[in-house]
Amino acid sequence: MHVAQIVPSLEERHGGPSKSVLATSLALARTGHTVELLTTDPHPGPARTEDTLSIETFQRDWPQSLCPSRGLRQRLHASRADIYHHHSLWLRTLHYAHLAAKRRAAPLVLSPRGMMSHWAWHHHGGRKKLARQLIHPGALEAVAGWHATSREEAAEIKALGFSQPICVAPNGVAAPTAADTAAAAAYWRETCPAVTGRPVALFYSRFHLKKRVIELIDLWLEHAPRDWLLLLVGLPEDYTPEVLERYVLRASGTGRVRAYNGAGLPPPYAIASLFLLPSHNENFGLVIAEAMAHGVPPLVTDTTPWTTLNATGAGWCVPWDDFGRTLRTATAESPENLRARGALARESVLRDCSWENSARLLTDFYAQLRS
Repeated sequence: MHVAQIVPSLEERHGGPSKSVLATSLALARTGHTVELLTTDPHPGPARTEDTLSIETFQRDWPQSLCPSRGLRQRLHASRADIYHHHSLWLRTLHYAHLAAKRRAAPLVLSPRGMMSHWAWHHHGGRKKLARQLIHPGALEAVAGWHATSREEAAEIKALGFSQPICVAPNGVAAPTAADTAAAAAYWRETCPAVTGRPVALFYSRFHLKKRVIELIDLWLEHAPRDWLLLLVGLPEDYTPEVLERYVLRASGTGRVRAYNGAGLPPPYAIASLFLLPSHNENFGLVIAEAMAHGVPPLVTDTTPWTTLNATGAGWCVPWDDFGRTLRTATAESPENLRARGALARESVLRDCSWENSARLLTDFYAQLRS
C-alpha cells in the first residue's frame, strides 16, 4: 500500500505531533508499506530517508501561520498514493490533501490531534468557522475515516456530529536507554543546580494557555511543600520562561519554581519524582506516556485520557477542581512510594503503547476504507 502522510510542520515548537507523526510514519514504513511523509518549513532542507520512510519538506509560503505551500500543492497534485492521511485542522495543507484524495478517488484520513475537544473547538471559535469555510472548504465532510489516539478523542469527534468510521490507534512510546537517562540527568543538574538534593515535580510541555501553566504555579505555591521544586520546561508560546519567572517573583515564590526553554534540550524526566500536566484537554498527551516510560508517576487532569492511572496506582488523574488537593497528597508521599508508582507506570505504558501496534491498527483501518 502507498500511503501519503501529510503534516503542516515537523518543527519541535509544535510539541507532541512533531514527534508522533514522524514515529507513526516510520512504524508504517517498517511494516512494508511505501510511505512518504510530506511537510512544510520556512527553511526546507533536502529530501531524506529514515529507514524505509521518505521525508520531503516544502517551502512554507505567506502567511506562514496558515501553512500554504505551492511546492506541497504541486507535489500532492502529482501523487499516486492509495491513502492520504492528514494530521491537524485549520491549515491549508488539509486542503491540498483533500484535493489529492478527491483526484485519486482515494480515502482521506484525518487525525485531529486534539483539535476537536470542546475546549479546542471553541477556543478562537470564530476563526475556526472561517477556516472551515475558506482554508479547507468541504474537507471535514469529505473525510473517509478519522484517526483518534484515544477513546475519549473518538467520542469528541462523534459529539460534533461526524459519523465517519474512527480508528483508535494510541501513540507509542519507547523505553529510554540508560545512557540517555544518565546524560539527561547530568545536563539538568548542571543547568539547574536547584534540582540537586530535593524532590522535583516536572511540567514538560508547551507554555500554552491550554496547559494551565499559570494556574499550576498558583496551586504549587499554595499546596506544595517548600522542600520540593517545581521545574517548568517547555516551548514558549503564550508565555516565555522569563514571563513565568517574573510571575513567580511577584507571587513571592522565589526558590520554589524554575522555568526553562526546552527547545533542543534533553528531556528532564530523569531528575523528576512527579510529573504534572493540568491541561484543559489532551487527545493523548505524549509527554505523559514518556514520563511513565521513565518511571515517573503522573498527576494529570481527567480531561486527558489517562483515568487508568487511578485504578493501577501508577499515578493520579483527577478533575481540575481536585488538582490542588491531590497535589498536596502526591507530594506528601514517601520517595519509596513514588518510585513504586513510577515502576507501575513504566510497566503499563511499555506494555500498552507501542508504535508497532499503532501502525498495525492503522494498516487494518486503511485496508477497510479502501475496500
